[in-house]
Amino acid sequence: MRFALPACALVLLSACSQHTSDISADAKTPEFNEARFRLDIQTLSSDKFEGRAPTTQGETLTLDYLSKAFAAAGLVGANDGSFLQAVPMVSYTASESQQVTMGDLPMQYRQDIVLGSRHDNQGVDIKDAPLVFVGYGITAPEYDWNDYEDLDMKGKIALILVNDPGFALPESGKFNGKAMTYYGRWSYKFEEASRQGALGAIIIHDTKPASYPWSVVENSWTGAQQDLVLDKSIQDSRVQVEGWITKEKANELFNSAGLSLATLRDRAASSPVNVALEKTANITFSNKAEYANSYNVVATLPGQDASDEQILFTAHWDHIGMDQNKSGDQIYNGALDNASGTAGILEIARQFATQAKQGKPLKRSLTFIATTGEEQGLLGSRYYAANPLYPLEKTVAVFNLDSTNIYGRTSDFTIVGKGKSQLETYLVDAASSQQRTAVSETRPESGGFFRSDHFSFAKYGVPAVFAGGGNNPVDEATAKYKAEMKEQMKGCYHNVCDEYRADWDLSGAIEDLGVYYQAAQRLGNNGDWPGYYAGTEFHQLRPAKTTATATAE
Repeated sequence: MRFALPACALVLLSACSQHTSDISADAKTPEFNEARFRLDIQTLSSDKFEGRAPTTQGETLTLDYLSKAFAAAGLVGANDGSFLQAVPMVSYTASESQQVTMGDLPMQYRQDIVLGSRHDNQGVDIKDAPLVFVGYGITAPEYDWNDYEDLDMKGKIALILVNDPGFALPESGKFNGKAMTYYGRWSYKFEEASRQGALGAIIIHDTKPASYPWSVVENSWTGAQQDLVLDKSIQDSRVQVEGWITKEKANELFNSAGLSLATLRDRAASSPVNVALEKTANITFSNKAEYANSYNVVATLPGQDASDEQILFTAHWDHIGMDQNKSGDQIYNGALDNASGTAGILEIARQFATQAKQGKPLKRSLTFIATTGEEQGLLGSRYYAANPLYPLEKTVAVFNLDSTNIYGRTSDFTIVGKGKSQLETYLVDAASSQQRTAVSETRPESGGFFRSDHFSFAKYGVPAVFAGGGNNPVDEATAKYKAEMKEQMKGCYHNVCDEYRADWDLSGAIEDLGVYYQAAQRLGNNGDWPGYYAGTEFHQLRPAKTTATATAE
C-alpha cells in the first residue's frame, strides 16, 4: 500500500480538538513503581536474554518473563486465554563470504556493502546485471513523480538514494520538506523496486539523510534477517538481492562510470531521474532460509461497559540478538531500545489492573501487545494488524512506547509526526496537566513516524501515536546530567553499548508513563472515536469528525 504524503498542517491539532483540556480528579496519575520499572529494564536487557532476537533462546526467556508479569498483574491472555500470538517467520542468512564486483570495483562485505536475499534459495549468483541509478526510487503520482519512467528493470539492479527529495531540497515544497515521508523509508524503496520488476535494489547510505551511521547498517543488516512468511505470489515478486552500499564506494563506482554522484543527487532532488551506469554487477553468495514461529505477547484488561472496544498499548520486546563474528562483547542488549518501552507498558498495565481491582475499571478494554520483529521491519505489529485478535474496526486507538526517556525530566513532551490525528489531543491535555508543552520531534527528516509499531496500525486507519521525552530539561542540574549521559550513550543505537545503567535518571520516563496513563484513562471512559485530520495520509481510512464523540463505523 502506498500513501500520498502531503504536508500536515500542525494548526489542525488545536483547531480540531473537540474536548476540553481539563483532567478530572479521577484521572490523577498513580504512583508508578520506579524500582520495579528499573528491574524490568535491567532483567530484559541482561546478558542472559542474549539480545532478545526472535526465534532464539532469548525470545523464550522474554516470552516467559512477560507472560508471567502480565498474569501476575491480573491481565488475561487475549488469544483464547493464551498470552501468545504465533507470528510465522522465516530467517534468511546470507553468507559472510560474498563475492561482489560492480563495474571493475571489488566490494568488501561489511566494509563497503551489505547484501542479502529474502528468498528461499540456495544462494544468489548474478552475472553481468546492468546497474541503473533511479534517484530516490519513488513512484508517486500525487506528486507527479516517477523515477522509473520509461524503464524496464527486468534483470537490472537499482541504485537508490536514501530518504526523499524533500530532505535534500526542502525549500522546493516537494513531498513534505525536511520531514521524511514513507517514500523515504528503505522498506518502501525495496517494495517499489520489486513492483518495477528489478532484479536487485541497493540503497546508497548517507549518514545525514539516513539519520544513522554505517555501523547501524552493518550491525542491523548482517546475520539472520527475519521476515513474515508471505504468500508465494508476493514472495516471488520480490527483488532477488537487496542491501546497502557506502556513499564512499558509490562515489568510486559512479566516477568509474564517468558520472558524478553528487551532480546526480542534486538532479534527483529537483525532478525524477534515472541513468544507466553502463556498468554491470556480479554478485555471488550462499543463502539459507529457516522457518519458525516467533510470538507477540498479548494481554487484555477487560473493560466494564464497552469491553468490545479496545485501546492498545504496544512496545516491541525484540532487539537484534548476538553477533558471534564480533570480538569482545557480542550481545546487543537493547536496554533503551526497547527493554525500556516494554517495561513501560508492563508498569502501565499493572497500574490499570490495580485500579480495576479497587473497583474502578475502565469502560473500554485495554490490550497490551509486546511485539516481535520490530527491528526487522515491524513484523509483529504488521502481523497483528493483518490478523487482529480483536477487530480493528473496534480498536479505538494505539499508544506506542519505543525507547523511553533516560535523560531526566523535561518541560516539553514530544509527539512524533505531530498533527496527524485527534488522538494526539489526549496526550497534549495529559502533558499539560504536568505543566509540559507538547511539541513535534526535532528531526522529522529521520522518519520516526514510519519506524515503529504504531505505523502498522495507522496503515489500516487506526489512530496511533508514538511519543515521549522532550528536549528541554527542567533545570540546570538535569541539563548537565543529560549532556553527560548523551555522551555516554553516543553511538549506542543498535550497538553493544546499549546496556542498562544504574545511574539512568528515569524520572522523565515515569512522567511520560503518567501522560500515557491519563490519556488512556480518559479515552477509556468516554465514547470518543478519534480520527485522522484532513490533509493527512490516513484521513480517508478513519476521518476525524467535526465532533470527536461518534460511533465507530
